[in-house]
Amino acid sequence: MTAEAPPAPALSYGRLVPVTVHFDDLDALGLLHNARYPLMVERAWAELRQEHGFCFEGDWVAAGDACNAVRELRIGYEAPVTRPGTYAVHLWLERLGNTGLTYGFRFCSADGSTTYAHGTRVLVRLDAATLRPAPWSEGFRAAGRELLRPAG
Repeated sequence: MTAEAPPAPALSYGRLVPVTVHFDDLDALGLLHNARYPLMVERAWAELRQEHGFCFEGDWVAAGDACNAVRELRIGYEAPVTRPGTYAVHLWLERLGNTGLTYGFRFCSADGSTTYAHGTRVLVRLDAATLRPAPWSEGFRAAGRELLRPAG
């Protein structure tokens, strides 16, 4: 007889996106290297965008809303990741502006119950020709509204 795993905590906002930590993501001490956390978050964000049809395929003009740049990244580390395996990134939007957005994230256990790192990232949508801020499309904004964290 095997024990059942405890149920994953319900998320009241955002999405939990699975990510994999590989052996070569660990540093000399056997800990997930601090530079890998933002990489895992970026991969989760890219996967989420692709689910909604927003992707970069080599042409910045055709990329539309995928033509964006990071304005700010803040991250705090809570507990070390000490082994390869399946984890998750909990993603949500804190703010969805006309040309920018702030998304929050937690690097966590696969079920979302343990937080290893957390932070925010600010993105700015760019016009491919001028590299100046440009408005998000209505399709992107609609997808983003699904991820907005409730006020409170």
